[in-house]
Order: sequence, then C-alpha cells, then structure tokens
Amino acid sequence: MAHKIAEDICVACGTCIGECPVGAISEGDVYKIDPNVCIDCGTCAGVCPTGAIAPEE
Repeated sequence: MAHKIAEDICVACGTCIGECPVGAISEGDVYKIDPNVCIDCGTCAGVCPTGAIAPEE
C-alpha cells in the first residue's frame, strides 16, 4: 500500500521530496506520490510538517 498526499493540507514545502529514498514524489502546484514507485516506507510521512501524508486506504 502506497502513501498519499492530502492536497488540501500540503503546503508544497518540498521536505518530503529530499527524504524519499526511491524518488516517488513529484513536485508541482500539487505534490503527488507515484504508487507504482512508492515502497511504503513512511519516511515522507515522518518528515511532513503539516501531516499531509498518510497511507492510502
């Protein structure tokens, strides 16, 4: 199960991008996590200052 970014909470600070060990997060007006690349390690969720990242349900 991959993680997902809650677009309404994400402030596009970029903290998660540098922490993702597999480069699954793409930058833009709205950040996205590619579920085909995400290894569900949770590193991005742990560093997100707004709590915008959580496992997909």
